[in-house]
Amino acid sequence: MRSTRTRVTIFLYLLLCYNELMAKKKVNKVWQFLKNWWILIVILIGLTALNTVTLINEIEHNDYVVETNAFFAPFEYYDNRQIVGVDIEIINRVAEKLDAKIDIKNVEFDIIIDNVANGVIADAGAAGLTITPARAEKVDFSIPYYTSVQYVIFNAENMPETNTEYVVWDNLAGKILGTQTGSTGYLFASDEISEGVLKDTKTTLKGLDSHQLAADAINAHIIDYAIADELAAQFIVEKNPNLMTLPLYYLGEDGEEDYPVEESYAIAVNKQTPELLNAFNEVLTEMLQPKEDGKSEIDHLILQYMGFNNEGENS
Repeated sequence: MRSTRTRVTIFLYLLLCYNELMAKKKVNKVWQFLKNWWILIVILIGLTALNTVTLINEIEHNDYVVETNAFFAPFEYYDNRQIVGVDIEIINRVAEKLDAKIDIKNVEFDIIIDNVANGVIADAGAAGLTITPARAEKVDFSIPYYTSVQYVIFNAENMPETNTEYVVWDNLAGKILGTQTGSTGYLFASDEISEGVLKDTKTTLKGLDSHQLAADAINAHIIDYAIADELAAQFIVEKNPNLMTLPLYYLGEDGEEDYPVEESYAIAVNKQTPELLNAFNEVLTEMLQPKEDGKSEIDHLILQYMGFNNEGENS
């Protein structure tokens, strides 16, 4: 701000000098030439000062950029040309709390963490992001606001061989799997194929741009099964009557019970923006408080954006 005041002072001083000179000098051709250049210089200095003030005002307004991947209903998806969903509601609430403008940009899912870590392109990421140790080294995470289970999507005529109400990794051996590139499902499946129970079973994994494209690949007979987060899987199956879905579990060892492949969602925030992280945590704490019916505001928003009413029935 100090440099801006200096420029404005110089601008006013030059104007005063100009007026004084005009009062004393006779206008001749030479002086007219000098006067024109003088006016041009004064105008340029004035514009520079005004541009500086505008830039500083924009910086002081605390604008932020939050990246998402708008193909992950009910958390973020396109409704006509507008991005809507649970995460968008959270972002808008944070913007109100900070009295700031937050731009939401749709990008490829697998670049969000790196962009947030860099801090030049994005300040935060909201895309059903799972907290992992590797990601936590690059970015700060908000408090978790949803716990999800991985699900397997399949054609009703090609159900995995299972005697339970869930699928274990072993049931996927030798199959062609598909999931969103960079997603937690992709990471889990990659680990199982490279060093887990699916190693040396001729199981293959195809990365796609979204969970919906993975489901489309089932219908196109490109893959056998798709792996997706619980709500995304349920949303897809709701729209595709020929598809079904079951939760994905790890097989218990040494007499232990089988257990689900779980993950927790949080907002990723650049490590140099603690005020933004604090705002997300405060908003999420408020939105996670149980209401009279026992459900939180997050729970109600999930039902809303999945097309259900508060009783969990189709609306």
